[in-house]
Amino acid sequence: MPKVAVILPAAGRSSRFKDKEKKPFAALDGRAVWLRTAELFVNRPDVVQVMVVVSPDDMELVRRRFGANLAFMNVQVVQGGSERFESVANALAQVRDDAELVAIHDAVRPCVTDALVSSVFAKAAETGAAILAVPVSDTVKLVDEKKNITATKPRAGMWLAQTPQVFRRDWLAEAYADRAKHRDITDDAQLVEGAGHPVQVVEGAATNIKITTRHDLYLAEAILKSAPKPKTSGPVHPFGETEMWGGPGLK
Repeated sequence: MPKVAVILPAAGRSSRFKDKEKKPFAALDGRAVWLRTAELFVNRPDVVQVMVVVSPDDMELVRRRFGANLAFMNVQVVQGGSERFESVANALAQVRDDAELVAIHDAVRPCVTDALVSSVFAKAAETGAAILAVPVSDTVKLVDEKKNITATKPRAGMWLAQTPQVFRRDWLAEAYADRAKHRDITDDAQLVEGAGHPVQVVEGAATNIKITTRHDLYLAEAILKSAPKPKTSGPVHPFGETEMWGGPGLK
């Protein structure tokens, strides 16, 4: 299996989260969301580097609040930019030389399973680029600014993109070097597609949710509590949950 570097973007403004804390740092069943996400990767034998990308405004908070975890888990902090693609580019510039694949996974998507990660890693190793996605099951409506339906789109062949999105390192670097040529890009796969490389889809799961609102945090907690407990090959954090985050669960 090729060696993988993992980038966890966590530099967004969290404008829709509407909480005193940004969503990567909110408590999810006793630990910060981004920390739970990082734990999915740090003990994998194929992962050689994990980076969390945070806003310049949050660098001090992250080092102060999570310094012990960062050191214990060997997670690197990278300063983000004003836009998501700038943040990923900053991390991409610090990828280790021995990493053959680069995986980009939302820091606020903590419910992906180890099996799904393994599947998308394997497909990317085989084809050069792969993402998790789920087929659209609901009817899709186009709506105008007055919330009137203007069209109904066929859902056949339509998929909702998830993360991880995993690419050959050279393909991703090439795509990012030319990113100024593209407009209205919404994910990394679209950049790689624009560079002329095929991207494969691996079917993900509806439970691989991205936390956007406070309600999503409660849903994620329910998903994690209902999932089988993974077997870890080593420690993932040096402190008890309540010691780090001020109490178990959501309030």
